[in-house]
Amino acid sequence: MAIAKAERLMNLALCLLGTRRPLSKRELRGSIEAYLEAGSDDAFNRMFERDKDDLRELGLVIETVENLDGDTGYLARRDSNRLPPITLDAEEAAALGLAAKVWQQARLAGAASGALQKLRAAGMPEAEDAYEVHSALEPRIPVHEAAFEPLMLACRDRRPVTFDYRKANAARPEQRQVEPWTLECWRGHWYLAGWDRERGAERVFRLSRISGRVRSRAGAFTAPVPDVVTVRETVESWAGETATRTARIRLKSGSGYPLRARATSVRDLGGGWDELEIPYGHGLDAWLVEFGPDVVVSEPADLRADVVDRLRAVAKD
Repeated sequence: MAIAKAERLMNLALCLLGTRRPLSKRELRGSIEAYLEAGSDDAFNRMFERDKDDLRELGLVIETVENLDGDTGYLARRDSNRLPPITLDAEEAAALGLAAKVWQQARLAGAASGALQKLRAAGMPEAEDAYEVHSALEPRIPVHEAAFEPLMLACRDRRPVTFDYRKANAARPEQRQVEPWTLECWRGHWYLAGWDRERGAERVFRLSRISGRVRSRAGAFTAPVPDVVTVRETVESWAGETATRTARIRLKSGSGYPLRARATSVRDLGGGWDELEIPYGHGLDAWLVEFGPDVVVSEPADLRADVVDRLRAVAKD
């Protein structure tokens, strides 16, 4: 269902549920912005009748009554639209509890906490009873970047955005105009996939490299949104997870533990340096630059040249 229609149906349902007397179509039109923008009376009448039928199909009980002025009125009595009592077994309550805890570090934590309180008031077992057996599973989705929430909303509403983005080998950020598709967390970092308008191609952006505010832009998307967006596979490829070659590097002793975890062999060279062999794919040069002077690439020569170019670009600032 389109966002605009869903919002319109929600507003109509709230009006019908919140009134103590029947509301005429004229009153409803004046209360709901989408109806005010409908244009002609015929367009509004068609839209209203469709919305009313859709709400009834969704289960809302809408009564039709005659007002004192002779107009037809509508309302949805609360006692006719109450949900049945919520009954959850221990496993269902545990799943809901864990789901709410996932977002405890995000700004969505308040909504998740409120939902839990309502479920407990409706009879959900207390935490110690519901998911004590699941205490070893404490899911966390770290959300420290300020860009997360505006990008999440932009993905949901299909709104283009602009933001300043600094690539790994760049000294300064550049502005990007992006049609956001989806967000995904990989190894503790959030990534955005979308259509880069200036480059005319799909791109993946790491949220921690976005600086300043994320600004929404008016207008529709110019590129189709694919059915499947392979964020994780793209990031894995850029991070060298899809290994096609082997690199030999020198690494200072006691540093670069992520590199050591990837190494197929480690040899002590003496003098505070080790030699590592690392399988890699596209993007290893950007990763090595992050370790600064602790890493020296021995071979292959093209990887060494790429790392040197990136370091020179940063040093120009």
